[in-house]
Amino acid sequence: MNGHDDTREFADMRLTRRSFIKGCTMAAAALGLADSMIPQLVAAATAPRRPPVVWLHFQECTGCSESLLRASHPDLGRLILDLISLDYHETVMAAAGHQAEEVLHDTINKHDGKFICVVEGAIPTKDGGIYCKIGGRTAMDILAEVAPRSAAVVAIGSCAAFGGIQAARPNPTGAVGVRDLVHGKPILNIPGCPPNPVAFLGTVLHYLTFSRLPATDNLGRPLFAYGRKIHDHCERRAHFDEGRFAEQFGGEGHRQSYCLYKVGCKGPATYSNCPAVRFNDVNQWPVSAGHGCIGCTEPAFWDTMTPFYERLPEIKLPVGQGTVTTAESVGRKIMGVTAAAIGLHAAAGVTRRLLKGTAKTDEIREEE
Repeated sequence: MNGHDDTREFADMRLTRRSFIKGCTMAAAALGLADSMIPQLVAAATAPRRPPVVWLHFQECTGCSESLLRASHPDLGRLILDLISLDYHETVMAAAGHQAEEVLHDTINKHDGKFICVVEGAIPTKDGGIYCKIGGRTAMDILAEVAPRSAAVVAIGSCAAFGGIQAARPNPTGAVGVRDLVHGKPILNIPGCPPNPVAFLGTVLHYLTFSRLPATDNLGRPLFAYGRKIHDHCERRAHFDEGRFAEQFGGEGHRQSYCLYKVGCKGPATYSNCPAVRFNDVNQWPVSAGHGCIGCTEPAFWDTMTPFYERLPEIKLPVGQGTVTTAESVGRKIMGVTAAAIGLHAAAGVTRRLLKGTAKTDEIREEE
């Protein structure tokens, strides 16, 4: 793309060329793709074909949609809306009531087997699912109608992926995630409370570019976003390795930005790219702001990760002085041995020279 056509295309997208390329580059980095793949992402993103999306809301707080569409970097939300055809979304669509239900039915009939079904929120199953009803129908009934007719299902947020807070003990409504009810369709989980918008953007661009969903782990989470533990690439990891911990919020260790494990950080047991991608283009995430990870991308985290301000058991803490201190100590020993070796080598050289000088003196004396 170049010249006049380039300007017209991006004007139609209501994005500047710079913002558009920045969004694609951000997604490429999140996906772990080489820079050489960015033109292919751009070509897929600017193709006239836009996948139709039916976005269902069930037991949730709408925080996932809010985080996605009202980010502090607004171009990200606009880019996502321009990449997809958001045909049904109860929060942002103008239609309501019977008109909204007509839009839903028209969309799934028109794009039967070709649309993406995005689910936000858990699905209650107890007592026939009466604890979440839309247009007189239960969430269970709506999902059973829409999901089988989609090309793929994306469960966005921990509620849709694993049941979320609704499924926490004692789970009075029998709330479950999408994968507990939908079978025979590709299902991608994008957990988080809320998830990072880049995870959804990367998923959409991957689908547009390669005509398939990205590779996932055993929980259905895309590996590009959930393939590593937070603990493994946290900016406070060096403090953990050195045994430097915040003992309490507001304490000296907390002010020094030490590791938050002892005040409850669940990073050692949580898979997410939060430290690398962060949120809303402001270079922040909870740990950098001084609050430990609560493990919100993991199944049943409301039960398994609570109390949130108590440390995880069975996490092996660094022994002794820590790796850096040990390295420094080893380094000093090596330097000492090296210096001693150099000293011995120098002494040996001096001795050889002295011996050589003595031998030469003896030769002169013999000649005399």
